[in-house]
Amino acid sequence: MTSSRPWWKTALGVLFTAVMLFPVYWMANVSLTRTGDLRSDPPHWFPWNPTLEGYRAVIAQQLPALGTSMLVGLGCVVLTVLIAAPAGYSIALLRLRGRGPLNFLLLVAQMIPAVVMAMGFYAIYVRLGLLNTIPGLIVADSTVAVPFGVLLYTAFMSGIPRELLQAARVDGAGTWRTFTSIVLPISRNSTVTVSLFAFLWAWSDFIFASTLNRNGDLIPITLGIYHYIGNNTTQWNAIMATAVVASVPAAVLLVLAQRYVAAGVTAGAVKD
Repeated sequence: MTSSRPWWKTALGVLFTAVMLFPVYWMANVSLTRTGDLRSDPPHWFPWNPTLEGYRAVIAQQLPALGTSMLVGLGCVVLTVLIAAPAGYSIALLRLRGRGPLNFLLLVAQMIPAVVMAMGFYAIYVRLGLLNTIPGLIVADSTVAVPFGVLLYTAFMSGIPRELLQAARVDGAGTWRTFTSIVLPISRNSTVTVSLFAFLWAWSDFIFASTLNRNGDLIPITLGIYHYIGNNTTQWNAIMATAVVASVPAAVLLVLAQRYVAAGVTAGAVKD
């Protein structure tokens, strides 16, 4: 017999959801508001006289920036998985020496402010010639995602039954073959989780982009928004329209990968 949920809990849930989603609504509202109506007092809670000039500006000017962000995000995903998956496998299943201190260092790495890391990358990139390049930005963004990916892979792979690995060795599989044929397919949900977070970090990055790629030929969408901010005028509807368009890929990925993310964090290999 199931008990009904108290009405006040439902009301609180609706209230908290509305508060959290209000910035998203206001972003969409301003993106459809004409420039002359933005200074109205009181402000318009609905776009009474909507315009699509902000979205026309996005289509005409920001498509290259969106493509750059997509390229950086996918590059960050590939580099993160290529590094984090074997590293997690080594720490969790190969009895790697010093894995305790290594896990601690990975935790510490996630606590370093991005501004501090950006200054270090800038000094290195000036000498290596990677400043204002897409590969340099991909590497910088991956430094945020890799520690998280290694820790997640390690936690998941530690729960893989040793019987599977022993059976693979009996069949003649080496360490690398066991990883690619047994461990990695079982870790599918963890791979989706790591890939999603790596993409979202790279997609929303501003610190590394503004420090390492401000004058590049191809800039990500987080920098493209600033083209609408001037000394005397600010195109708020274009800014908000760009933000709305940039939010769509992230929202779609979150919806599509929601089931895999939950499973990657909580499920064990036996249930996969």
